Amino acid sequence: MNTLSTRRAAVRVLIVDDSAMIRKVLSMGLSTDPMIEVVGTASGAEQASEMIRDLRPEVMTLDIEMPRMDGVTFLRQLMPVNPLPTVIISSATQRGAAVTLQALEAGAVDVIAKPSLAVDTGLKDIMADVCRRVRAAALARPSQMAGWVLPMGVRPPSRHPENRIIAIGASTGGVQALARVLHTMPQDAPGIVIVQHMPQGFTKAFADRLNAELQINVREAQDGDRVQSGVALIAPGGSRHMVLAGTGPHWRVSLVEGDPVCFSRPAVDTLFHSVARHAGKQASAALLTGMGKDGAAGLLAIRHAGGNTLAQDEATSVVWGMPAAAVDLNAAMSVKPLDAIGPSLLAAAANPVARGTYRFNSQEGTAS
Repeated sequence: MNTLSTRRAAVRVLIVDDSAMIRKVLSMGLSTDPMIEVVGTASGAEQASEMIRDLRPEVMTLDIEMPRMDGVTFLRQLMPVNPLPTVIISSATQRGAAVTLQALEAGAVDVIAKPSLAVDTGLKDIMADVCRRVRAAALARPSQMAGWVLPMGVRPPSRHPENRIIAIGASTGGVQALARVLHTMPQDAPGIVIVQHMPQGFTKAFADRLNAELQINVREAQDGDRVQSGVALIAPGGSRHMVLAGTGPHWRVSLVEGDPVCFSRPAVDTLFHSVARHAGKQASAALLTGMGKDGAAGLLAIRHAGGNTLAQDEATSVVWGMPAAAVDLNAAMSVKPLDAIGPSLLAAAANPVARGTYRFNSQEGTAS
């Protein structure tokens, strides 16, 4: 299994941003990490192309709004010939959200809101997160990014029992992975709840993009939204976690305050633990590509509660971190390639007899 601890040499990073001040802040911040070596900075795509050829960086940080050639166009030209792991660092405006989503579709492996230069914004903590995600990006395989092209055709009805729910967690590489999983869902699919690690302002653009392409309805969740057939709710990025509440088939989602879990807010673990408590054996859950271990413990809780649990396999993951952590915990009942995840979730929802046999102790939160 690939882990950050197996990397001995510092990750070689190229910073690309048209702002001299941002280049300086990122360079200084990344250089504080002994496992990162900033090998160069570039102010635009043409200079970046030359430095990629000469310096052979392992990761690139990339701005979107740049003169002459924007970051999305640059990525679309670069990735087919040199699939370099790229972390987008962009301002989280509404237009920036839509454009940055295009960059993820073009092959970027992660997106981070551009840090504020104000003294009181916790720049040190922000840069620590940037360092962590740049290190993780070095393990990504951007050649696995399948783009947004989806198979055509209408999905047949799933004929599932009404009181079923599907839960999905994803991070790095999840934009493409979720698109491919959700395209398999018919209009009468069980209600779906999703955490995809994204900054505030980006999840709505992502949900709108999916909604325009898929048979099911996809939207950014709001507090109190009902979980219903044919609808996928994506947890909004920002300062709150999304949890499941109520009993089936009358579940709702709540957006709740809380500290980050596994460096994430919203966190997959927080959602999955609530799914274990309120849905149990009525749930099917999948943990997809992503760095770190968020979701692994929650997936185990769902398995202990009698739900069906899946993890994406290493061969089709951009970063086999979160699914690998689930496998290590024995949280996944099966490990599947990406294109088998959707059909497997539907099959489990339609056939509850094939589920796990654990019982969940709701008071202690453990298997019994």
